[in-house]
Amino acid sequence: MSDTEIRKGLAGVVVDTTAVSKVNPETNSLLYRGYPVQELAEKCTFEEVAYLLWHGELPDPAQLAEFETLERSLRHLDTVVKTVIDELPTTAHPMDVVRTAVSVIGARDADAAVSTPEDNLRKSVALFAQLPAIVAYDQRRRRGEHLVEPRDDLGYSANFLHMTFGDVPDLVVVDAFDVSMILYAEHSFNASTFTARVITSTLADLYSAVTGAVGALKGALHGGANEAVMHVFDEIQTADRAEQWLDTALAEKRKIMGFGHRVYKNGDSRVPTMKAALDTLVAEYDRPDLGELYEALETAMGERKNIKPNLDYPSGPAYHLMGFDTATFTPLFVAARVTGWTAHIMEQLESNALIRPLSEYVGPDERHVALPVE
Repeated sequence: MSDTEIRKGLAGVVVDTTAVSKVNPETNSLLYRGYPVQELAEKCTFEEVAYLLWHGELPDPAQLAEFETLERSLRHLDTVVKTVIDELPTTAHPMDVVRTAVSVIGARDADAAVSTPEDNLRKSVALFAQLPAIVAYDQRRRRGEHLVEPRDDLGYSANFLHMTFGDVPDLVVVDAFDVSMILYAEHSFNASTFTARVITSTLADLYSAVTGAVGALKGALHGGANEAVMHVFDEIQTADRAEQWLDTALAEKRKIMGFGHRVYKNGDSRVPTMKAALDTLVAEYDRPDLGELYEALETAMGERKNIKPNLDYPSGPAYHLMGFDTATFTPLFVAARVTGWTAHIMEQLESNALIRPLSEYVGPDERHVALPVE
């Protein structure tokens, strides 16, 4: 063994620069292009935030109107994509459906291999517009329901909910969903974003990079954590069972999903904003029991491990209250994070270098195949 320092999981390794986002250690705030995400969630729509991530600045009214018109014109689910989705078994995870649909969209784009900034922006907006139809339809078909066509008179989040549930819920629900999309949109060199940048660094097309990112996001240690949180809630059932459940889980050395974060040391800065949105939903749907369970597990985890929640902890029960199936939670994450992924893909291409790290070999020393003895 050499004395080479191995950073498992690339922990602490800085591999490149980015202007898309950062966590400001002084304020513990996640910044998108310099703006604290909690301010964006309070004052902006998801469409404005998507524009910001791609263009570097928030849109003025004319730019926003032009962008919204374009996005709304691209919302319809392609007939071929719908047919492919219909052919997939409902036993397949919804993330597998999303991954396949993105790949089909890419395969049908005659200019998939063209990677000019203009073409990649076009593809990014198209995926942004079409992913809600994919996610919404997949949940509906699993329930035996028909496709709901998009409406061009609704904003992104209202239309997403309309296509999923067949009508537009109260404004408080639309606002909470919009907040969740903004909070999930981007987070620097997380596992799925880094996957997208690695694939892009080979000069593969944008669709290949996004498809790979979807695969990375599926994992329980990344995007699948919001699903896992709801499974935990289902196990515990009531607030008075939270402490006993946690003690048993810790004794069994189970990883408690929805708590802790690789980047944040003083708590995930996105949580207070999402928790406030969750509180509005608890009131909207008259579900104080869910709010009490949330508080009980958070308190017990703080007392026993001094570990704070991450964004997945409030977003899981929020999506549940909205009516999304638990397996659809991570596809919702995809619909949000595609904005950040594609911003990074375009940034990677601006100053590209093949991402190819080294490894420390620990296998057998050189050896040779022995000839058979006659």
